[in-house]
Amino acid sequence: MDEFGLQGLDRLRALWDAYQKIILGVGGAIVAAVIVGVFTIRARDEANATAAGRLAEAGLQYWQGNYQGSLSAAQQVAGQFAGTAAGRDAWRLAGDDQYWLGQFKDAAASYRKYLEHARPGLLTDGVKRSLAYALESDRQFDEAGKLFLEIAPRLDRESAADALMGAARCARASGRSAEAAALYRRVVDEFGDTGPARMARVYQAEMGVSRLR
Repeated sequence: MDEFGLQGLDRLRALWDAYQKIILGVGGAIVAAVIVGVFTIRARDEANATAAGRLAEAGLQYWQGNYQGSLSAAQQVAGQFAGTAAGRDAWRLAGDDQYWLGQFKDAAASYRKYLEHARPGLLTDGVKRSLAYALESDRQFDEAGKLFLEIAPRLDRESAADALMGAARCARASGRSAEAAALYRRVVDEFGDTGPARMARVYQAEMGVSRLR
């Protein structure tokens, strides 16, 4: 090896002696970060799997009609696994349980918890529809009516007609008979082939009779 080659090796040795602690430290930090990342992902996957399993058990209780048992299980999942998809979805199931238990105010609160982090889509609109029913049952007619009208354009024909009927019920319960009549007429005119349209015609007849008295 010539003089220049030896000088090059000497420089490399000098650089290594000067920076080896930094290089080893950075390398160790990268390795540590990778290891932590792997274990974090694995722990998250395990938490998701556990939460999903417990939520499935809560859902089974719901379909068996054990709403109180389902509610307790769903609330546990929501509390213990708040950062998981199943933990967030547990609020929706809790709302359904509370609705059928007649706890309408609590149901509305649970649905809102779910909607805080929900992405737009069919499931989200379905939960908003459930929220509207809970609000209507809790006699919060103005808020429920607005929500029914908001989601109606995004639903299938049968569900859209049903949402408009919900808005009409809320308007009628609030004493806004003209608004209710207009909504019944809209259901009949735009959704005449649906089940809710048949009920709209009945309500139209009732309102017509009441005006004649």
